[in-house]
Amino acid sequence: MRTDTPQPVRLADYRPTAYAADEVELTFRLHPTATRVLARLHLRRQEGQPGGTVFLNGERLKPISFAIDGEPLSDAGFTITDEGLTLHDVPDDFVLETEVEIDPQGNTALEGLYISGGRFCTQCEAEGFRKITWFLDRPDVLTRYTVRIEAETAAYPHLLSNGNLVERGEMDGGRHYAVWRDPFPKPCYLFALVAGQLDVLSDSFTTMSGRNIDLRVYVDPGQAERATYAMDALKRSMKWDEETYGREYDLDLFMIVAVRDFNFGAMENKGLNIFNSSLLLADPSTATDVDYERIESVVAHEYFHNWTGNRITCRDWFQLCVKEGLTVFRDQGFSADMRGAAVQRIKDVKALRARQFPEDQGPLAHPARPTTYFKIDNFYTATVYEKGSEIIRMLRTLLGPEDFRRGMDHYFEKFDGHAVTVEDFVGAFAETTGRDLSKFFRWYAQAGTPEVHLEVDYDPEAKAVDLRLTQTTPPTPGQPDKDCLPVPIKIGLLDEEGRPQSFMPPGADAPVQDYVLVLESADQTVRLTGVERPPVVSPGRGFSAPIVLSTDAPDEHRFVRLASDPDLFARWEAGQNLARDLILARAEGRADLEGEARYAAAVGRALADQSSNEAFKALLLSPPIEQDLSLCMSPADPAALHDARETLRATIATQLRAELERLHDGLTDPGPFSPDAAGAGRRSLRNGLLDLLASVGLPEDIERARAHYDASTNMTDAMGAMNALVQIGGLACETVLNDFYERWKDEPLVVDKWFAVQARTSAPDAIARVQKLASHPAFDAKNPNRLRALVQTFASGNPYRFHDPSGAGYRFLADQILAVDAFNPMTAARLVEPLGGWRRYRPELGALMRGELARILAHPGLSPNVRELASKALET
Repeated sequence: MRTDTPQPVRLADYRPTAYAADEVELTFRLHPTATRVLARLHLRRQEGQPGGTVFLNGERLKPISFAIDGEPLSDAGFTITDEGLTLHDVPDDFVLETEVEIDPQGNTALEGLYISGGRFCTQCEAEGFRKITWFLDRPDVLTRYTVRIEAETAAYPHLLSNGNLVERGEMDGGRHYAVWRDPFPKPCYLFALVAGQLDVLSDSFTTMSGRNIDLRVYVDPGQAERATYAMDALKRSMKWDEETYGREYDLDLFMIVAVRDFNFGAMENKGLNIFNSSLLLADPSTATDVDYERIESVVAHEYFHNWTGNRITCRDWFQLCVKEGLTVFRDQGFSADMRGAAVQRIKDVKALRARQFPEDQGPLAHPARPTTYFKIDNFYTATVYEKGSEIIRMLRTLLGPEDFRRGMDHYFEKFDGHAVTVEDFVGAFAETTGRDLSKFFRWYAQAGTPEVHLEVDYDPEAKAVDLRLTQTTPPTPGQPDKDCLPVPIKIGLLDEEGRPQSFMPPGADAPVQDYVLVLESADQTVRLTGVERPPVVSPGRGFSAPIVLSTDAPDEHRFVRLASDPDLFARWEAGQNLARDLILARAEGRADLEGEARYAAAVGRALADQSSNEAFKALLLSPPIEQDLSLCMSPADPAALHDARETLRATIATQLRAELERLHDGLTDPGPFSPDAAGAGRRSLRNGLLDLLASVGLPEDIERARAHYDASTNMTDAMGAMNALVQIGGLACETVLNDFYERWKDEPLVVDKWFAVQARTSAPDAIARVQKLASHPAFDAKNPNRLRALVQTFASGNPYRFHDPSGAGYRFLADQILAVDAFNPMTAARLVEPLGGWRRYRPELGALMRGELARILAHPGLSPNVRELASKALET
């Protein structure tokens, strides 16, 4: 029986499994409501481990039979609980044969084997395999799989699993079978099965050693053409991984399958990736440029997992960042090469600040490698993924690209076929470089975002500049005291005219124009010499560390950097900091009209700069988002921040109206749609210009937005127009929303966009609109994509209306969490986070948020997933 109080899992309690599972043979006799799973599992006691008893995880399984070495087990030979199966008095080496029955149709949690769109599919990470059969469901158990799938031929013509297809044939009664063999040992979370009616897009790839790999993307019937871009991204990913990391694909076949109902974005199952269809299917009429970029990135991410996650996996779930942080780092590198390094870096930092920085400042803060959890599903977080990537980026910065590559090569060679820890990963670099990385390891062990302050003192006579840096990390839950971290900070110098200056850093033999200093103590001063002219310091170039960096620099220096910094991230950052301070000043009743006008003029000059591309200019147009701004105001006032941000945008639009209109008119697509970086950048700027003009909302802006919509030939431009019209509201907005729905109501992924754009409305009736949409016939909370499009977009992407003083936004979210928790706890738990930031907001708002968290926790039958996060969120 389950205990009433869930017990935490602790890193300190890790022990190797007593028995290894070397081989497993699985037979699936598929039936929508009564699938039979037969398992033949070879178990072997490991040297030095106790024997006699084996525990196998298993949940929601209907047991049919048990046998050891061919002999049926008596009732005294085993015990079944809600958590699994315990075998008593077993030999050191034996074969366990089991048969269970499961109900895929009734599996609404979308973990294990379930049905989506009439097709069988699986999701086994993190603990879904235990809902398929009895097994050692932990990532350090590496097993070779042979899988036989049997099903009705007409209903399920495609039978897919991991590895290589070794046999298939017909059976009596209109059924057929397929047998798959994966030669590489893998943890059970990487198991995959798909069966159903699918179209397939086929291609091939020749590896660097000359092997031919068959590539197949399986999609809904009639959708194969929409998988073309994903296939192209896959081939580019395979080539990039060979060229950048020397990693070649290892099986004869690589498959991807799109499914409609999926809790995650995608899953890297060995040789058989399963994707949320929103991250695989695209054509110009139904997908935006952002969709294309995400498809490119996620296809790469899941493919890169073949080495960083599959061939080398994590020892236990506390080491999740070993595979996820590293693979995010790799996919970000790929995207940078495909889309432009500076623009991609800015986008990655925007995502980090929007998702991970609030996490680090809230009750759910945790290290990149946590030390305890109740439900591991709750730790697929921005800290593990995005901050995990930033930690590896810092490691590369500290070591340099050549030593980093040598360390990666050593890591692949030493740990191929193993389940590893963070210590193993960092140790590979210590071994190849001879460097002591013990202090660097603190980045994995310590939660929170370091705050670094820089003060500059220039000595014109000595032609030297002293950089004084201090660092602190605020307390986080369970970690009140913080160690200093090694923080790499990339520095450059300009003069007051914006010209780059050379300088001599400590220990250098020759002048340089940028330099990585490493802040290792609480207070540190670095002297740069050979500085001929008064400097404008450009700190944190390329966002060299995931920190909050402040300086004593005057606004004049920020304007210089915005206009002239050769590091495009630093240029963008200077503009963001100027806009942030202007917005905060207005929100706090200290409006700086002169500063706002000067900032608008600077944006105009940046738009006129012919040396910058359109994608970069589009990023410059947008001030910091309200979610980021709320981290800079204490207590945060969402309404004041929204009004202040919109006032600044309207100031820019009014002051630059003629130029904005001229640019918008001139940025039409010159030819056929292309999802490449240049085409996407041009559309991003054109839609950004329209969005900025809409902040004023004059009649001519409405006409322009409506004309933009009517002339759109792709989904990017249609959505750009619709975003602008929703911002303005009124009859034109409602007309376009109705037209859009009628045009696309039979395209689920497009209807998701229709829900999401309305969830972002800042109109006074926003909450009423969202509540009405939750009752719309097209809204289905059991589809994670649809739920996220409406509920998560409103709660996370519309802070102004979510934080309505009435508390109606909070009540709406809590109602949705409780409703979804009844059938999909994993997805419900992911909706809790917006309520967890109650400490940052005005006391009256915080009290309302706490009230909803308390209501959630008082709900009978609450899942462990939601209970863990809601409890932590409510802690004071």
